[in-house]
Amino acid sequence: MALFCGTSQARNWNKLIKAIIQIETKGDEKATNGRCAGIIQITPIMVHECNLFQNKIHFSLKDRFNRQASVKMFKIFQEKYNPEGNIEKAVRLWNGGPKYSLRATNKYTRKVLGIYYK
Repeated sequence: MALFCGTSQARNWNKLIKAIIQIETKGDEKATNGRCAGIIQITPIMVHECNLFQNKIHFSLKDRFNRQASVKMFKIFQEKYNPEGNIEKAVRLWNGGPKYSLRATNKYTRKVLGIYYK
């Protein structure tokens, strides 16, 4: 987990997560939208994947409503699909998943990065 332990990278992730929270739920930890839930709108599939990446069951669907668990899942997901820690890629992955389309994620990416770079 070295990617998330460095102080400058940790600050970047924290800043990015704050921007995603602003766009997704404006800080509402109990927010739901279809199958997405929690402060950063985590899907059941993401919970399942994060458990697989850790090779053990650690997160439940209820953890989507827990800020710390949600942030942990975000970081696990990024470590798996974005080990280089690219901020734009992180946003696109969050919006479109591992097989994201540039075109389909453009609007969301602009919104999040607009907040991130303020």
